Amino acid sequence: MGTTKNFCSHVYAVVMAGGIGSKLWPLSRKRYPKQFLHFFDGGTMIRKTVERIARIVRKENILIITSKQHWRLVLDSLPDFDADNIIIEPTIRDTATCIALATTFIRKRNPDAVTVVLPADHLVHNEGRFLETVEKGICMAREKQGLITIGIKPDRPETRYGYIQVEASVMMEDETDDDDIPLFRVKTFAEKPDIATAEQFLQSCDFWWNSGVLIWHVDDINREFRRSLPDLYEDMQNVHAFIGTDRQESVIEDVYSWVHPVSIAYGIMEKAEKVYMLAGDFGWTDLGCWDEVIKVGLGLEGRDMDGSEAIMIDSNQVFVRKPHGKAVVTIGVDDIIVIDTPDALLICRKGQSGDVAKAVEVMRREEGLDKFL
Repeated sequence: MGTTKNFCSHVYAVVMAGGIGSKLWPLSRKRYPKQFLHFFDGGTMIRKTVERIARIVRKENILIITSKQHWRLVLDSLPDFDADNIIIEPTIRDTATCIALATTFIRKRNPDAVTVVLPADHLVHNEGRFLETVEKGICMAREKQGLITIGIKPDRPETRYGYIQVEASVMMEDETDDDDIPLFRVKTFAEKPDIATAEQFLQSCDFWWNSGVLIWHVDDINREFRRSLPDLYEDMQNVHAFIGTDRQESVIEDVYSWVHPVSIAYGIMEKAEKVYMLAGDFGWTDLGCWDEVIKVGLGLEGRDMDGSEAIMIDSNQVFVRKPHGKAVVTIGVDDIIVIDTPDALLICRKGQSGDVAKAVEVMRREEGLDKFL
């Protein structure tokens, strides 16, 4: 590493921490979503994300964007974090709006900034390799004057991730054969597929998982906002004028009162003129559901956080997450997930935890059940 040293004052990071993580219900809730949970030794997911990127980005240049109801949780997870670097969204309007707002704040501070955008809730096993990849992305963003994303080579037909298709697996002309972090041109983005489509993606060998990590110069992303989402771009120009004034909050709330939610992939990346993908190989996982938690071993089968065991009789491949001091017994069941909390219980078959979001939606609609969200 070290490629950022020549312009480190111009490198910023945005950590997106506004999601709810409904597929990890009942542990992840609206009032306490997954990025603030202690899945890891040594801190929450958002803490690990900030500590990781702080190895190559100055702490004063790291911004966290989150919802109004969660900004105190940011400071609980990161008590030394500068509260002035927390951007508050009045409500959730998907990633394009979130990134547009964060970009506006960064441009106010430094109009020559290169920005690294990161989800707050992803797992990275090889942090050194991840940071090498990000540093190369920072250099490529300046050199190519385009949008850079990081893709992960799929090892299974996964339906929970978005995909990136590269152009026939052809590296950039100026990449050398011994470059172990190749850069590709992006052909298209694909939303989360069904299983048949995911299998086709895997067989084609030119589709990669979308990690959600994005890198660009503020001028380049603003150019794409102006071209593809001009109304949002104009509103953010207005926000820019009022940052730091007593009207800042009201102006942002006004924008968020009407803006249509749209993802950055659909709203910008699919339509952008110059998009590139770096091949990421650093042990990446999006902890989007309980099956993912089990795959990466965050928690022991049949044990709660302090190691006390559930009692299992004639039961195999059962994952239990339970409160300390509570007895849980399984008899004659296989391949199930049990997540027990003081006020809610989830039981589902392994491989189907992605459907927890359907149950959350039912509770959202049914009167009297939203208190469990």
